[in-house]
Amino acid sequence: MSKTYKIGVIRGDGIGPEIVNEAVKVLDAVSGKYGFSLEYTDIDMGGCSIDKYGVPLTEEAVEAAKASDAVLMGSIGGDAKTSPWYRLEPSKRPEAGLLGIRKELNLFANLRPSVLYDELKSACPLCALTADKGFDMMIVRELTGGLYFGERYTKNSHGMETAVDTLSYNEFEIRRAAHKAFDIALKRRKKVTLVDKANVLDSSRLWRKITESVAAGYPDVEYDTMLVDNAAMQIVKDPAQFDVLLTENMFGDILSDEAAMITGSIGMLPSASLNDTSFGLYEPSGGSAPDIAGKNIANPIATILSASMMLRFSLDQDEAADTVDAAVKQVLRDGYRTGDIYSEGCTKVKTDEMGDLICERVI
Repeated sequence: MSKTYKIGVIRGDGIGPEIVNEAVKVLDAVSGKYGFSLEYTDIDMGGCSIDKYGVPLTEEAVEAAKASDAVLMGSIGGDAKTSPWYRLEPSKRPEAGLLGIRKELNLFANLRPSVLYDELKSACPLCALTADKGFDMMIVRELTGGLYFGERYTKNSHGMETAVDTLSYNEFEIRRAAHKAFDIALKRRKKVTLVDKANVLDSSRLWRKITESVAAGYPDVEYDTMLVDNAAMQIVKDPAQFDVLLTENMFGDILSDEAAMITGSIGMLPSASLNDTSFGLYEPSGGSAPDIAGKNIANPIATILSASMMLRFSLDQDEAADTVDAAVKQVLRDGYRTGDIYSEGCTKVKTDEMGDLICERVI
């Protein structure tokens, strides 16, 4: 009797529905190949939820996500300059839904792989010598603490408007993120680099103290630390030195986008947000790209690779995940490209065509 998994699907805004549709197409192909079933439940979140319900995240959406084995998500938000969503107070804007669901589902660890495919080295903006070395790193970002979730307020103090954002971490929050990073490193090249600002911040000094204690329980994993400003430079200078980078919420937000850009296209990079069970929310690293929404030109590969991470981390279908990853590499090897990664001599394809090509190589 085949196993059936319940998958929540948040298509979201902008290009979200287009790229999610291609990921679902690939999931259906690989599930048929390996004899398991997927049941999908559509969940509204972000701008589309504001349009329907007046809020970016409803209680019903949260409950539907909690009832799922995993959630696959597209992109959230729109053009901040023109969309009416951004005339609402911050707590009612699309991105508030994303922060809210992370908190409600206890998604404390964000995984952002950054891989330079051999076939895309020409698209890497780094110098040829650096690109030729290649890189394959995983950024593990603590996702539910720090500045983004600390107390904040703006007030008039002594006749001057003053804003305050609070950066706070406790031992439990740090320890569980550190364990996640070291567990992942065991399956990779066995190296963890903690990125912090311990020369200035008390919170970073606590990160170092707790992470060092966690590292002691992983004797097979090499452990070192690096200040965030140096890490930002090293990602550009020599990204091949990194395996797993562990860091707090805001630093991880910034560094993961930097690591994405040096691959040549953010449209190639997946992500996963995990809690302390097998549950995870999987989404592409890029945004909603409202300027190209509906044109069938967006790159769906990051979303398809996010679906592969879902197969691996939440559904325990490693063989199926390996097949999807191999199909993506083969399509690139065969010279097919969406516009964002196109180079002379390749064949340019549209969003749905890329999904079809990957499905063909899955089956």
